[in-house]
Amino acid sequence: MQAKLLSANQPGAIEKAAALLKQGKLIAFPTDTLYGVGVQIQDPTAIRRLYDAKNRPINKGIPVLLSDAEQILQVAVGIPQVAQDLADSFWPGPLTLILPRNPRLPAELTPGNNIAVRVPDNEIARRFIHHAGGAVATSSANLSGQAPALNALEALEALGHAVAAVIDGGTVRYAKASTIVDCTLSPPQIIRQGPLRPEELGLPTAAPTATPTAAPTAAAT
Repeated sequence: MQAKLLSANQPGAIEKAAALLKQGKLIAFPTDTLYGVGVQIQDPTAIRRLYDAKNRPINKGIPVLLSDAEQILQVAVGIPQVAQDLADSFWPGPLTLILPRNPRLPAELTPGNNIAVRVPDNEIARRFIHHAGGAVATSSANLSGQAPALNALEALEALGHAVAAVIDGGTVRYAKASTIVDCTLSPPQIIRQGPLRPEELGLPTAAPTATPTAAPTAAAT
C-alpha cells in the first residue's frame, strides 16, 4: 500500500503520524538537514523493518532524534561534560553526538555500545517526535547508497512502498547531513563534516583511518 502524504499544516496530521509510529509503522518526516524515516526506539520489530526498507547493513546503527535535549537520558548514559556543552551550544541544530548508549535500548538499534543522537532544528520534526514519545530512531529517508530525500515527494518516491505516511514539511534547510562528533573519544573528534565547520565547534577532525564506534555515518540525518 502506498504511503499517505500528510501536510504538516493540516490540523491533526502530525499527531496522526505519531499515532501510526506508535503502532509500529515507519514514518518519513522533515528535519533541518534531510528527510528522515523513523520508528519507535523500543520496538525491535519496527527497527528491523527500517533496516529492511532501506537495505541498510545491520552493522550500521540507527541514530536517534530527540524532541528536546531533556530527552537525552532515554538513549544515553555517562554523558561527558564536553558533550553537554556542545548540546547546550548547538541544539537544536545539525550536530549529531555519539554517546554511550543506554543499555535499555534494543540491541537491534545499534551493533555497538554507543548511540548517535541529536535534536533537529525543525519545529515539525520536534512536534512529531514529541507526540511519538520524545525520541525516534531515525535514518535518512532513502535507500542505502542513494541520494538523500530533500522534500516529501523524494521521500515518498524512495520509501513509499515501506512507510505508512510521509509528513510534508517542504524542502529541508541544509540539504546536507549533520556534522557528527564522537564524544566517546578523548578529546572528541569530528568524524563527519556537515553544516557545522570544525572551527565553529573548536574540535579536530578524526584521521581518515579512524573508525567510529557507533557507525552511524552513512545515514545520520
